[in-house]
Amino acid sequence: MDIIRQITAEIEAVEGAQLLDVDPGKATNRTVVTFVGGPDAVVEAAFRAIKKAGELIDMRKHSGEHPRMGATDVCPFVPVANASMEDCIACAKALGERVGKELGIPVYLYENAASAEHRRNLASVRSGEYEGIADKIGKAEWKPDFGPAIFNEKSGNTAIGARDFLVAYNVNLNTTSTRRANSVAFDVREQGRVDPSGAKDASGEAVRIPGTCKAVKAIGWYIEEYGLAQVSMNLTNISITPVHIAFDECVKSAYNRGMRVTGSELVGLIPLQAMLDAGKYFLEKQQRSTGVSEEELIHIAIKSMGLDELTPFDPKEKIIEYKLRGGANTGRLVGMNLRTFANETASESVAPGGGSISAYAGALGISLATMVANLSSHKRGWDERWKEFSDWAEKGQRLKDELLHLVDEDTEAFNRIMQAFGMPKGSPEEKAARSAAIQEATKYAIEIPFRVMQLSLESMHVAKAMAETGNPNSVTDAGVGGLCARTAVIGAHMNVLTNAAGLKDKDFLDRILPE
Repeated sequence: MDIIRQITAEIEAVEGAQLLDVDPGKATNRTVVTFVGGPDAVVEAAFRAIKKAGELIDMRKHSGEHPRMGATDVCPFVPVANASMEDCIACAKALGERVGKELGIPVYLYENAASAEHRRNLASVRSGEYEGIADKIGKAEWKPDFGPAIFNEKSGNTAIGARDFLVAYNVNLNTTSTRRANSVAFDVREQGRVDPSGAKDASGEAVRIPGTCKAVKAIGWYIEEYGLAQVSMNLTNISITPVHIAFDECVKSAYNRGMRVTGSELVGLIPLQAMLDAGKYFLEKQQRSTGVSEEELIHIAIKSMGLDELTPFDPKEKIIEYKLRGGANTGRLVGMNLRTFANETASESVAPGGGSISAYAGALGISLATMVANLSSHKRGWDERWKEFSDWAEKGQRLKDELLHLVDEDTEAFNRIMQAFGMPKGSPEEKAARSAAIQEATKYAIEIPFRVMQLSLESMHVAKAMAETGNPNSVTDAGVGGLCARTAVIGAHMNVLTNAAGLKDKDFLDRILPE
């Protein structure tokens, strides 16, 4: 751990680079480090980490379960936000050139940054691993893209590339047999297994029986610290094979081979949508409403896939969006408890005001309507209608989340107006800038309550449908929800009219408030 900390400290020392996750594996003797930042910052941080790893790790003494070929085995650049794959390719090439030239470490570009088709697949680049570098590096087809074509005994090789988000994911089996784990891995991975009949194709290559999951690489191994075998997978495109599908395919294969899946393990970070999709998938299999909160969907995903079997699974630490923003997407007001929110509203501060309260009234209204939808979905004797009410509940959850966001956003709109009015107004230029800022802030202060009106009106349709077709025992809940929504529309409308009075851009008003 001391070695790992020295390497990650190099990343943290770079301004503009943010260290998100450090996931060491004892049996694999391999640590996955995730950090984000702008292009220059991440290239610099990666270079420093590779340099430090080269100083501290001696590959001549290294062993571990995971395939590897260097002290820094692989360094992929992934576009997360405000970046393209072309940006990542440029980063990979810039880093590769610097590592090869300044550190003398042979570098291979892979995936989208690859210089040749036979180098796209990391498994091909890594084939032979560290022990095979001496024989491989002298061959023309495996000359490094950067750095000397000479075996660096201490540091080995490094693969640097650009790719989409990859999920490293291990499924736990109730066996200690690596062979049995490999049998499941071969069943699910895209590459599959060699046809046991020994058949050859037209080019003389062994015929392969493909696995069930596209865009999945997998092997089986035994993890001594856990006392069990795992199917270790790289999901290279979770839009093709999501995590929950890979998990279920392992469940099917293991069952057919006399084993059980007992849980799973996420290595590194995972996108939020992958967890939400998994939660919905497992609820749908139970024919239960998927119109539940984001937190509940994540909880269902964790429990369904046993992500907390080996170690605790903290969404704030494992979901990339939560990690980037420091937790779930809750603003200052929405993050308060009920009493604190009421006290804040009742204080002598002018915000939160009527706009935020209108948004919150709308959120409460659609929450009641969504509750009726979920209760109706689970009503005894209405089993065949679960999908009908699940769809209503999903719509309700979407409206609720948007309205909750607007609770804080309305206060932000007020703050923008106050900031604009506080700008200097001495010179003609300052006056003009101040006036323009006030007008822009006023437009925003109109758009937010207008959006509250739209969403709350839309939520009234959900409340009406639940009052008419939902569980009759909850008709008053649907009714109260509709009344809250009506209040939200009227209250937000008052804010729109008040803010519109100070706006000079009449074309904007005609667009947002047509006759």
